[in-house]
Amino acid sequence: MADDDELRPATLAVLGVVAESPTHGFAVAGLFAANGDLGRVWRLPRPVIYRELARLGEAGLVREVGVETGGPGPSRVVVEVTDEGRAVLDRWLVEPVQRAREVRDALLLKLALLHRRGGDPRPLIDAQRAVFEMRARELGAAAAATSVDDFERTLLLWRLSSTRAALDFLNAVAAGAIPDDGE
Repeated sequence: MADDDELRPATLAVLGVVAESPTHGFAVAGLFAANGDLGRVWRLPRPVIYRELARLGEAGLVREVGVETGGPGPSRVVVEVTDEGRAVLDRWLVEPVQRAREVRDALLLKLALLHRRGGDPRPLIDAQRAVFEMRARELGAAAAATSVDDFERTLLLWRLSSTRAALDFLNAVAAGAIPDDGE
């Protein structure tokens, strides 16, 4: 039994690919390579892929289902997601990130995996907007309460601007439109 909170984003990324269909580490690594479908969002080196597959197996989230032989290179162990692994992945895919800095990796990865599986991104987008709207209010209040001469205010304003930009992005994705910047 795996504790969702102990799983790394890389582990969950690999789990997301395995959940699509039975596969092997070499194929997963191709997706996360620089020119791979998911590598455009997040790159994972081949050794990391194999380490995460081992972790997923130890946690009972994937299981070996065969060996692919033939073709160039060594035999490849094929794995598939378990019911527990699918439940863990389904929870993670709708769980919003907490900080704007996580949009570039974790949120985009979740959106990419949802797209690949034909899933509806709206529950994630709606939950994410709620988190960032609350965060923007908190950051705005904290910045307003901080002295103009305090560098902490500069940091708070940066975080507020980043959070608002993330909200603009989410609103554009939800609307399916490119925002008009007034030009």
